[in-house]
Amino acid sequence: MQQPFKKVIEASYLTADKAWRYRAILRYFYIQHERMREFLFPEEILAYLTDFQEFKDYTEEQLHQDLDQLVKWNNLLARQEMGRAHTIEEFKKKRFRYQCTPYTVEFERMLMEMEKGGNAFGGSLEKKEFERLFQALADIKSMINKKEFTDASECSQLWNDVFTYFRSITQNTSDYIAHINSEEAEERMQTEAFLVFKDQFTTYLRDFIIGLQQTAWKIQQLLQSMGTSHLQPFLHQVILHQQQVPRFEDIAADEQELMTEQEEKWHSLTSWFLGNAHRESELDSLQTRTNEQIRRITRVVQRLGERHQYFRSRKKDFIHLAKWFDSLEDINQAHELSAVSFGVFHTRHMFSDHVPTDDIYTDTWEEQPIRHETKPRIRQYREKTRAGAIVSQQQKKEAAKEDYLRDKMAEEETLNAYMQGNEIKLGALPIIEKHVRKMLLSWIGKAMAKKDHTFKTEHGRTVHVMVSKQERIQLQAEDGVMEMPAVTFRFMDEVKN
Repeated sequence: MQQPFKKVIEASYLTADKAWRYRAILRYFYIQHERMREFLFPEEILAYLTDFQEFKDYTEEQLHQDLDQLVKWNNLLARQEMGRAHTIEEFKKKRFRYQCTPYTVEFERMLMEMEKGGNAFGGSLEKKEFERLFQALADIKSMINKKEFTDASECSQLWNDVFTYFRSITQNTSDYIAHINSEEAEERMQTEAFLVFKDQFTTYLRDFIIGLQQTAWKIQQLLQSMGTSHLQPFLHQVILHQQQVPRFEDIAADEQELMTEQEEKWHSLTSWFLGNAHRESELDSLQTRTNEQIRRITRVVQRLGERHQYFRSRKKDFIHLAKWFDSLEDINQAHELSAVSFGVFHTRHMFSDHVPTDDIYTDTWEEQPIRHETKPRIRQYREKTRAGAIVSQQQKKEAAKEDYLRDKMAEEETLNAYMQGNEIKLGALPIIEKHVRKMLLSWIGKAMAKKDHTFKTEHGRTVHVMVSKQERIQLQAEDGVMEMPAVTFRFMDEVKN
């Protein structure tokens, strides 16, 4: 059995002493591979390399040495060319043609992508990718509901589309979040030039959040309705199409292994959108982090504005104002300019704790005049007081107590009328009174604050509240109808009795 983490000898050309020569050769192989030219001869490789200044003194013998080394590292496959020898010498030389290996293709493809991005993270926040993913999932669900699996190639194409969009979403979003959290982005946010860019940046993030909220909820609902058991017939068609592709591997993959692999891919997709028992979904994390970036930009812009105002010099303003004063010949005009610039010096400000209105937009002249008494600021001043009698409120207290007890008795009688055995089921209640609805909802709030969902009522009765996660009901009251989960109140003291 092949070790999963064996030494990757195919990567040796990237760090060898002659890496600049090996990489130039294999880059040419990769470019030709992308143009669907699989086999290359040493002559055309040498002709390509000698066009560069660094390879002006590069000889054919050096090229053959480098090609032999790359063959040893499994970067190239050499095949002897027998039919094109024109002389005995060419036949003796064992003329070879070379083909790059899959490892080499993937290495060069990755390096070219990294060279395009440089040292910075790329990525983007594309809401259209979520819409495409939702449409592909909807097509799969429609096919499952209709049980139409006649075309295995169509099933495989839909499955590949789903994970192509999902892979694009995960890679682009993670790269873009890493980009805006990078040190380079942090440094640019601290510059004044960022103020011009901040509106576009904030709008981009906000539009993504809005589009995400509109589509992600639909995807979550769709994934919740599609379990692994529902996907089995569809996945069988996907695997059937994969097995129909002719390949030359010695050992064909077992159907159960292929099924397990596809199910694991589906679990990773559902966990990204719905989460699991160990952590929240990556979708919620993405929304949270995007909102944090918007708040972060707001704070940065606020700090830049404060810094700009703090370091702003008003020297030119004061010089202009001084020249203005100097140009005036009338002292009265100078007084008016002073009043406009610095305020009136002899104005007295009166303070009162009287608040005639809570409307902040009410003008002063719209208010009624008030009478304010100014108290002397001397130690000997004391306000005149008049002794008053203590009035007994015992009768009012007794009346209020009786009213309160009467209401509680009425509530208990009403609840007893609604009870079925030792339970009250909201779904079985008729149209209830307004105060009963408020009390029942307050009971739910008290129970949800406890781990065991159990609390004591004002009448001293222990109640256990059970909230259904699947069933929903309509609670009808005198003041309206409320749609809510089915709730059952079980009185524990009744059970004990």
